[in-house]
Amino acid sequence: MRKYNVQSFPRPPAVERCPKHIQIKWHGQLIADCPPGEGYWVLETHHAPTYYIPASIVRIPISTTPRTTFCEWKGTATYYSMMSPINANEVIPNRIWSYNEPSKGYEPIKGFLAFYCGPWECYADGERAHPQPGDFYGGWITSDIEGVIKGQWGTWDPVLSC
Repeated sequence: MRKYNVQSFPRPPAVERCPKHIQIKWHGQLIADCPPGEGYWVLETHHAPTYYIPASIVRIPISTTPRTTFCEWKGTATYYSMMSPINANEVIPNRIWSYNEPSKGYEPIKGFLAFYCGPWECYADGERAHPQPGDFYGGWITSDIEGVIKGQWGTWDPVLSC
């Protein structure tokens, strides 16, 4: 298995076609299935990869929320809510986002959706992913991701000892 060290990821972040099969499930029910090469991953120093998948493959309705955030690299993010496919009274807000007008260099992810690694179950090549520390970033950690990952202390960069 190839290993990826987050300390070797670039800054500004790189956008690449994702070589992994991405699946997102809600209580075991498949809500998105992205074959290798159809989505993107964004790789940034000290971040677990963030996966962007085509909106057309998401099998549940989503709707925009008033929330937006700004990334110095990618621009302004739009957030979405999802109605639970199991319980029509349950709505999950602001755990999916996209860049509908991304900054120069990030046009490939325009309109693609990124999912926080939770509350749903997220899989990369069949392996259950875990969320990047904290709740500010949306990276997914799998066994092939190594290095010091930021997020535990919000936006502060990790301190590395020599």
